Amino acid sequence: MRKFRQKYYDWFSTVYDRFVAMHSADQQGMLKQYLAEQTGAGQGSRLLDICCGTGSLLEHLAKKTGDSGLVVGVDFSFGMLTVAGDKTRGSRRVFLVQADAGRLPFKTQIFDALTCAHAFYELKGDSQERALGEIARTLKPGKPFLMMEHDIPQKRFIRMLFYLRLLSMGARRALQILKYEQQVLADHFDAVEKILTPTGRSKIYVCQNLRCGAARRLPAFAGKTKRRCGYRSKP
Repeated sequence: MRKFRQKYYDWFSTVYDRFVAMHSADQQGMLKQYLAEQTGAGQGSRLLDICCGTGSLLEHLAKKTGDSGLVVGVDFSFGMLTVAGDKTRGSRRVFLVQADAGRLPFKTQIFDALTCAHAFYELKGDSQERALGEIARTLKPGKPFLMMEHDIPQKRFIRMLFYLRLLSMGARRALQILKYEQQVLADHFDAVEKILTPTGRSKIYVCQNLRCGAARRLPAFAGKTKRRCGYRSKP
């Protein structure tokens, strides 16, 4: 099954950008720029984009980190990474890694922000749980994980494609994602905030794990919020 999915995404890489633009009503790619801005990254930051696909977000992240920073894109599809490589060929600080999002080959607490754009729903079964655990492990405390996903589309045809995509994970898992995604994220992060993008077609979840006794005050988040003072990253 894994090899089949890899072959599917290798093929999907040829039409992926057009599909996402149609689904998100973002023909100019402004959503990726907006997501990069929400990372709070600056010169010298280390950023990771998981399930990076064709790399449309990587160039925007690289502009935030400058020549002294580092941007890593991870995907399990060689086809997706090939397209991403063509897009980022001139960026000296962008690196591409073929790996599973649930088994990230990086040290603990090393990144200043992690992103996942229009791809988290693609992770099947317990891969989502493993990926969230790895994201929490590799993020520095107080730094954000930003997950951008499509909201339920208004147009009938696009909405049908949206539901077919979710049902590919299995009906039970699809229902859980639609109804409880914020609670699922809150099981791994101390603070979870949902914001809408300028187009209104996509949403962004901003997730953080904070140091116990941090001086900064938590914002009034819209969803379930949890604190775990004894939080420790996995070794």
